[in-house]
Amino acid sequence: MAETQNNGECTEESCAGCAHADSCSSKKTDFREPANKYSQIKKVIGVVSGKGGVGKSLVTASLARLMREKGYKVGILDADITGPSIPKMYGIHTKASGTEENMIFPCTAKDATQVMSVNLLLPNESDPVIWRGPIIAGVVKQFWTDVMWGDLDYLFVDMPPGTGDVPLTVFQSLPVDGVVIVTSPQELVQMIVKKAYNMAQAMNIPVLGVVENYSYVKCPDCGKEIKIFGESHIDETASELGIPVLGKMPVDAELAKAVEDEKFYEVQNQYLDGEKIVSCFEGTEK
Repeated sequence: MAETQNNGECTEESCAGCAHADSCSSKKTDFREPANKYSQIKKVIGVVSGKGGVGKSLVTASLARLMREKGYKVGILDADITGPSIPKMYGIHTKASGTEENMIFPCTAKDATQVMSVNLLLPNESDPVIWRGPIIAGVVKQFWTDVMWGDLDYLFVDMPPGTGDVPLTVFQSLPVDGVVIVTSPQELVQMIVKKAYNMAQAMNIPVLGVVENYSYVKCPDCGKEIKIFGESHIDETASELGIPVLGKMPVDAELAKAVEDEKFYEVQNQYLDGEKIVSCFEGTEK
């Protein structure tokens, strides 16, 4: 039995000198899957939300674009299996191809962003994915283990909303360096932010910051900011949790047009704090 300290529970220090450390039942199990030999990924950033409808994919793509504009090599793992949107945003309609080793090549967007999504594997893009949770989670894990990502500085993981199977699989199976939480101004959503924050904390994943989407609409005539979803409380919530606000994104017709035109590879999102984001991302450690 492993030596114990204080309240009788094993600690890293006590296990370090114990002859039975490898078989100790108190030792935490590491479920992370190693990347394949064709993938050299420096940092993995998850983009999460406690609920749907807050524009998480828009923020994921915006973060990827920001880092791509700054010269980093980036990829997006679309883990929202039942609601994939990343390929269409980037105008990718080709199918992912495989190798004799049962490995998968990601598709490459026009700005050189590497993308992997279930829509790149389906016979038709409009085919529904009617799978149970464990199968969906298994596919997400395969997008990490079986996709030949190549040399990337950042891999962004666009997660489905909530705190269920897929976020749990990503947090346990991938070496996630940190997460960015996406929210909108409604007071209800601020409660959901705390749920996402608390899940990350429970999984020992650093929360790098929060992005508020749908913050306001700017009148095209007078420039007045109209708070259609109510007053923002994100600054107070972020201060309470001790995390930075990385940006406040309005409802912007130009961003919406880039999505509809499938040209998100041209976007420069002026509403994100690029300097703060790079600082937060570069400060993460595995």
